[in-house]
Amino acid sequence: MKVKQLSLFLENKPGTLSRPVRLLADAAFNILTLSLADTQQYGILRLVVRDWQKAQQLLQKEGFVVKVTDIVAIEVPDKPGGLAKILEALEQARVNLEYMYGFTLKGEHRGLLAFRFDDPDRAIDVLQKKGINPVNSVDLFNRLES
Repeated sequence: MKVKQLSLFLENKPGTLSRPVRLLADAAFNILTLSLADTQQYGILRLVVRDWQKAQQLLQKEGFVVKVTDIVAIEVPDKPGGLAKILEALEQARVNLEYMYGFTLKGEHRGLLAFRFDDPDRAIDVLQKKGINPVNSVDLFNRLES
């Protein structure tokens, strides 16, 4: 139920983002989702690709520091309160949500969010007990690449 995410620290200056993106594109990696956060000195590029180990090796070979973390992909109903239900279940169980960002789904009337928890296994357990099932990585990749 967990999905591997690659995180890269990038200098906060023009053109820095294009280098890892171009390296992945030239090696035929499709970026399924990404998030970019910044401070004055640096940015953190978080991304999901199908073959994360090979992408990690490529990026590290090119001098990037790459951290691998687990995220949980959760389908969220595209209606008022869809996200609130998920957050309430996590809050009641006192599961810490560190950050989240969205995936792009083509032609679907629901959202798919990437969640980073301090304890992803516990978060999955809490959500499943509330009838909220995270998307497994095979289904995720199939849906995003179709």
